[in-house]
Amino acid sequence: MKLAVFSAKSYDREYFQSIQRSLYPSYKVQYHSFSLSNETVSLASDCQAVCVFVNDVLDSTVLSALQQYGVGAVLLRCAGFDNVDLPKAEELGIFVARVPAYSPESVAEFAVALIQALNRKTHRAYTRVREGNFSLDGFIGFTLHGKTVGIVGIGKIGMALAKILRGFGCRLLAYDPYPNAEFEKFYGNLVSFDELLAQSHIVSLHCPLSNATKYIINESSLARIKPGALLINTSRGGLVDTKAAINALKSKRLGGLALDVYEAESYLFYNDHSSEIIQDDDLMRLLTLPNALIYGHQAFLTEEALTQIAEVTFRNLDDYANQRKCENSLVQGRDILVSGDTQPVRI
Repeated sequence: MKLAVFSAKSYDREYFQSIQRSLYPSYKVQYHSFSLSNETVSLASDCQAVCVFVNDVLDSTVLSALQQYGVGAVLLRCAGFDNVDLPKAEELGIFVARVPAYSPESVAEFAVALIQALNRKTHRAYTRVREGNFSLDGFIGFTLHGKTVGIVGIGKIGMALAKILRGFGCRLLAYDPYPNAEFEKFYGNLVSFDELLAQSHIVSLHCPLSNATKYIINESSLARIKPGALLINTSRGGLVDTKAAINALKSKRLGGLALDVYEAESYLFYNDHSSEIIQDDDLMRLLTLPNALIYGHQAFLTEEALTQIAEVTFRNLDDYANQRKCENSLVQGRDILVSGDTQPVRI
């Protein structure tokens, strides 16, 4: 079994090689620093599986090419799968599995770091002090204790954030189409999206990107948000209409914006563009605003998360290779033997 890992950075190699050598030495792995796309898919022609990340392209064209090359498995080393044409993968019989959760605390803690940096202006203070300027003008923030925080999406990351913010003494609201008894019992109230926007001093996004959530933050929803609220997105860039967010910042409807993800990030993030003229005018506009923080999709980047990603990815591969039912599969992709059966059955 040979695996091609696309969009592989140095930290991916380090943690993948550690797990592969210690637990799965029989698998062969080749690493590519660039993303999987229609232009690069031919590099997987001698492999049986590919491993991809959030900005790799797995549309119908790429999936068809993979199938023609004999690739039978797509392993996502992330939780989100909006970049994969799942119906096409099922049609082609391609196995697709993800890492549904990897250290949710890592992302939740980073969201809190963004809240604090945006609120207390620590990014600006750091730069000012390095220039010998110790003035405190413009650095007034507010205490988190007693403030209302709205969490959009109460999955594992949303719940991890709720637990942290409860310790700060925040009042917590959440919006999620699915009930969460634990949140309502111990942490706060589930409310409508409009109620959450109207009452929250801080809104933090922790939901997947889908047709239902695409641009959930838009001109209309920003018009209903509490004036001066802070907006945090560590989930998926497509949740926020960037142009609408810029206008809300300029009109001071939004008090601040912190993005670890960006709707057009696939062409920029995870690579060095410091010697180039970046052509994305919206991103460049955001970078000029003192109350906007932009990061490079790093909320997950901890030792714990990278270890779990590597472990679960190889476990998913091993399930595929040994024809076991995979608990993390999105598309099972082929006939497998289920424990106790003597004939292959379709899962």
